[in-house]
Amino acid sequence: MKKFFYFILIFIFLIITGKAEAKIGLCPYRIVHDPQGVYVIEIISSRAKDRIIPYFSESLETNRQVFDKTKARLVVNAGFFDPKNQKTISYIVIDGKTVLDPSLNENLTGNKALKPYLDKIFNRSEFRILQDIKGKIKYDITAHNAPVEEGFKIKHSIQAGPMLFPDLRLEEEFFVLMRDGKIISESASALHKYARTAIGIRENNVYLFIVTNDNPMTLEELSDLTRKWGMEKSMAFDGGGSTSFDSQELHIISEKDNQARKLKSFLILK
Repeated sequence: MKKFFYFILIFIFLIITGKAEAKIGLCPYRIVHDPQGVYVIEIISSRAKDRIIPYFSESLETNRQVFDKTKARLVVNAGFFDPKNQKTISYIVIDGKTVLDPSLNENLTGNKALKPYLDKIFNRSEFRILQDIKGKIKYDITAHNAPVEEGFKIKHSIQAGPMLFPDLRLEEEFFVLMRDGKIISESASALHKYARTAIGIRENNVYLFIVTNDNPMTLEELSDLTRKWGMEKSMAFDGGGSTSFDSQELHIISEKDNQARKLKSFLILK
């Protein structure tokens, strides 16, 4: 009993003198207000470990509702969805199981104008959380149909797009349709300035980029921003009025008149 008592006294002394760290109290992220007028959130993988996961709503919810309900450290908007039938336009995998599948969205598959381009839509970029047999976590951003790195399996993934860096894949992922050198159509207002959300990876740390209505960007400008921040890979999440972020320090919404848009999928840090 005395030994236990002495151990507690020593531990308290070390904390007071700054010679011991309570790792549970270490914040796994930091928020930087970029000079360009955007917010950059760095999530440190060694502290976050397996706490970065996708989340989806059976119906639709605001980012703040998910933040309050899950008690997460932070929540950010993620994949695309159809507000008319509340079904997904992006794949989501949680614990190795596909929980949202855009090929089951009849509004998407039944659209005759989109049928020639469904392969591109289904193969849009996704953020992957990979795990090996020893439990090591690794992050990747790649096309949905791309093979998984040898020795790893997909634990979680969440799709949106397009890939921003190292290649801006606007045409390849059907965000821009070109014909005879002319732009026929665009998705997600790709060529116009809007609030944007992006995710990037560098040295196996995860970065979120929140571009608000105060400094709207095109997807090309967003790509350039992630490049300047040294991302090895980056991709866009849903943007415009869907751009939203919640943590204890920061709450961002981008819908008109400061109204929060209800969304289908999110990425959370527990």
